[in-house]
Amino acid sequence: MVRPMTLSATAPAEPCADAAVMATLHTAIADELRRVRNRVEALAEALVGDTYFVEHFLEQLQAFDMIVQSTDETAAVLERLAAGSDIHAAIAPVRLGCVHQRLHAALREG
Repeated sequence: MVRPMTLSATAPAEPCADAAVMATLHTAIADELRRVRNRVEALAEALVGDTYFVEHFLEQLQAFDMIVQSTDETAAVLERLAAGSDIHAAIAPVRLGCVHQRLHAALREG
């Protein structure tokens, strides 16, 4: 669960600076998620080239696809937040139902 960022009592409140810092952080995290996605895709492609592995571990290979899609959707949410979208607008385009549901559940719990 992501906790809201709080400022210490001695730090002056600078909402514009905080928003810029958060946008930069969201973009950096999205970039990291895309790097993870690319590495998982490369690994999956290498494994798909092995017929024995495909014949015996097809279900496990399908998990790679779910990881890639989830990572991509999560990165896109962070990019929309970094671009200034509100939380609900950032989540609305998520196509994977399971990711969409978990993000909305997190908002309800928060």
